[in-house]
Amino acid sequence: QVELVESGGGVVQAGDSLRLSCAAAGLSLHSYAMAWFRQAPAKEREFVASITWRSGGMTSYGDSVQGRATISRDLDKRTTVLEMNSLKPEDTAVYLCAAVDTYSSYLSMEYDHWGQGTQVTVSS
Repeated sequence: QVELVESGGGVVQAGDSLRLSCAAAGLSLHSYAMAWFRQAPAKEREFVASITWRSGGMTSYGDSVQGRATISRDLDKRTTVLEMNSLKPEDTAVYLCAAVDTYSSYLSMEYDHWGQGTQVTVSS
């Protein structure tokens, strides 16, 4: 059974940096694509970043975080990490980790497994 558990959320100030982790159990990070999405109140789920090991660790980023976010994976710790800097109030959302046993996608419907999410609040 696949289980994804996010951590690292909290309240930060605009301009700060943040590091989110997604601990994975029941899947192989060597073959799964991992992604981060976010969802703010009354808004659709938004693609943040993804990483696909099958493509040699190819990464992709959403337009709203391009240049401010870095996704990586630690195979020993079985975690996928999202680091963001220059945070803005509009980055406030629940950040969700997702996994799929193929190549990554920016479409949330392509992912089979989801974590519960971690709240990130950026105050101005």
